[in-house]
Amino acid sequence: MAVYKLFPLQDSTLYSGYPEMNTGIDAILEISSTYPSTFSTPIVARSLIQFDQSQINSIIDTLNTSSTAISASLKTFIADASGVVMKSDIYVYPSSGSWNNGSGEYLDNPSTVNGVGWEFRANSGSNPWLLDSFTENVTGSYIAASPGGGNWYTASTDTNLNLEYSQSFNLRTTKDINMDVTDIVKTWYSSSYNIPGTYTEIENNGFILKWSDEVEFDSNLSIQPKMQFYSVDTNTIYPPQLEIKWRDYKYDKGGLSTINTPDLYLAIDNNQGIFYSESINQFRINCRPEFPTRTFQTASIYTDNFALPEESYYAIKDLDTNEFVIDFDSEFTQISCDNIGSYFTLYMNGLEPERYYEILIQTTVDGNTIVKDDQYYFKVVNG
Repeated sequence: MAVYKLFPLQDSTLYSGYPEMNTGIDAILEISSTYPSTFSTPIVARSLIQFDQSQINSIIDTLNTSSTAISASLKTFIADASGVVMKSDIYVYPSSGSWNNGSGEYLDNPSTVNGVGWEFRANSGSNPWLLDSFTENVTGSYIAASPGGGNWYTASTDTNLNLEYSQSFNLRTTKDINMDVTDIVKTWYSSSYNIPGTYTEIENNGFILKWSDEVEFDSNLSIQPKMQFYSVDTNTIYPPQLEIKWRDYKYDKGGLSTINTPDLYLAIDNNQGIFYSESINQFRINCRPEFPTRTFQTASIYTDNFALPEESYYAIKDLDTNEFVIDFDSEFTQISCDNIGSYFTLYMNGLEPERYYEILIQTTVDGNTIVKDDQYYFKVVNG
């Protein structure tokens, strides 16, 4: 298994109440529909997030895509939420039309207008978002008092592809966004190489995130959802991420015996303790029974390595926040094995530099699920 995390090339929020305002370097991305008393109509905020297509291509190009299935997820992390008191859906679509990040922040005085906003894709007065005459499968959504708000693809000519994804929220659900966007990423990849097919050719202009049409511009004061997420310009460790995962699991233990007792000892090999942020490391797992069966022999029994069972997975935890940056996953973090022992490969790029991390191993032996975290630590530094 492999997990590769990308961080945004650019991101910004579009505010219908401030149609020319740019927020390209604001620390917050907002998705909201509110009705402040100072406005005559409800105001809406939508977010744009773009990842570097060359980085996406580089990851996928390293795989044998004819036999390796990838999964892509868009993740954003909540900073503040209010007004989400009933089930509401946030949608994500591939954006149509290039846009400029700009250098503004929310409510700059005077307002910064040198980048994307609700009305324009670039500097104020240039490249307005389309309001009509859309190309096939492209649309926009606005009210007459607030024209603009972005353009996006809702579908592809390939009916097997899904370009519309959503996630539901209510009062007590987690407020982080974690959406499967696999078909969008695959379409961007195919389009970037002009690979022939029946799909719609879609240039990577990023994602647009918005509440459903039923929620946006609703004048009902009881429906005013507002969710703020950390942007790429945050000073925290929670910028948006595009997480690309693929399964590289192999299990051919050769002549190794499989550990058959829950009382086991694990040690992580190939762990020098410090890794550069662009490095790739294969961690080897040394495994043996903690209380081996008594035998009469002259050689040490501790030189024999054992294979972990097939139902074994790894996870990575940030030691400062105690949060999983890569969680146990039955498909994408399954531990491989060869005739030397069990192992997994870790890509360090998605881990925040200058922080310490812990490796956790989960395995199931004789019906018992065991999690081992015996101080398997390492640090990632800037490469």
